[in-house]
Amino acid sequence: MTQRRESRQDPTQPIALLSPKSASLLGTWNVRTMFQPGRATIIAHEMKRYKLSILGLSETRWTSSGEMKLADGTTIIYSGHQDDGAPHTEGVAFMLTSESRRAMISWEPINSRIITARFRTKHKKITAHIIQCYAPTNDSTKEDKDDFYGVLTEIVDKAKERDLVMIMGDFNAKIGENNRGYEQIMGKHGLGTINENGERFADFCADCNLVIGGSLFPHKTAHKATWVSPDHVTENQIDHICISQKFRRSLLDTRVKRGADAASDHHLLVARVRLKLKRNYQPRNPRIKYNVHYLMDSDTVQSFRLSLSNRFQPLQDLNIEDEWSDIKESINRTCVEVLGTKTAEHKEWITPGTMGSISKRKHLKEEYNRSRTRREKAEAHKRYEAANSEVKRKIKQDKREYYDTLATKAEEAAAHGNMRDLYDTTRKLAGKFQQTSSQVKDKEVKDDCDPTGYRLPSLLFDVTKFYEASQFPSST
Repeated sequence: MTQRRESRQDPTQPIALLSPKSASLLGTWNVRTMFQPGRATIIAHEMKRYKLSILGLSETRWTSSGEMKLADGTTIIYSGHQDDGAPHTEGVAFMLTSESRRAMISWEPINSRIITARFRTKHKKITAHIIQCYAPTNDSTKEDKDDFYGVLTEIVDKAKERDLVMIMGDFNAKIGENNRGYEQIMGKHGLGTINENGERFADFCADCNLVIGGSLFPHKTAHKATWVSPDHVTENQIDHICISQKFRRSLLDTRVKRGADAASDHHLLVARVRLKLKRNYQPRNPRIKYNVHYLMDSDTVQSFRLSLSNRFQPLQDLNIEDEWSDIKESINRTCVEVLGTKTAEHKEWITPGTMGSISKRKHLKEEYNRSRTRREKAEAHKRYEAANSEVKRKIKQDKREYYDTLATKAEEAAAHGNMRDLYDTTRKLAGKFQQTSSQVKDKEVKDDCDPTGYRLPSLLFDVTKFYEASQFPSST
């Protein structure tokens, strides 16, 4: 009979909240009030039913601030009015599981509308900074709104650049589905039309580099609306979950859970988060490569020699170490200036002169795009067409000269019996194999037999004769 293995993990040891391997569920909910007997137990039961790690609560209507633990092990940290005899209004809180409580580093009650908490993640240098809010309504005074967003901006600015910042709660802001002007901070899957609070909320997200999660994912209207009006007909999206733009990929989904019940006119909003980090690729070969094939051009060689000689002239009366360093630096700078670094692959038969014409054509295209009037565009387009014709002419000329050079090289290799060079050259001439409908029937080169138009069929025939002669010499 096997015995059940007990976990040896220390229940007081700190753990991580967010991990790259598994997703965590975080939620926010305006519960209308927790100043009722048994209300906290009901909400904790709904939290466990939806397997939430952290649940942010708005409008708790608890006064003062503190931390309490329920009978089932759930921890509540809350913030409300601090004055004695203050009314039971507003109030925010976090409801944490036992694992989330162990992952929490610290928390701070800001005021009756904002509470913050910091949590560990699997990455030792990244901390999850989560903020729960309850924003003023659309009918509140401008001063109250300015104070709220001013304090919230200061909190976000204090967070480190590498931290994952999440802001969630009831913002009383409708963002709508039109994201024109806000493409960087919201998607096209919002609900309704934007209102004054929504514009203020969107501007705040743009200033703090936050993305509104509820507008990013396509869902049914029933899974977007977070609040139902007293007439039970009008539905709006006024509760939101935001995340730093840097960690946009870590937010996997945001949607409403309509089944959660706590006698509130707001629905539970849940976000699925998994820590995603960009890989830091280390170059295996940091050696810089230059376009040395440009030295096949005589003009490039002359320019390279002149530039290098000008750099060598000041190098006098130096010790051996300094002289070697200066020579090395002079050669590298000359290569960068004249040849350039090898960054992109291109056809080896393209000469430096043609590459310069291509670069010139690119600048003319940019000039055409910058043109504003019709006359400027016509003139720029005329110059671009002239440059394009020149590029096409030079490319054809370079390709023809390149294949002629290869054919001559192959003939010389066949004449001297150098089979390796002959094989490499013929591979370059033949290129990749392509099935054609017509076959070469004649030794002589014809346009309808060889699409390249070079001496390949005749050359291969001569190679075959040479090979047979070398393998089977005549007996005479």
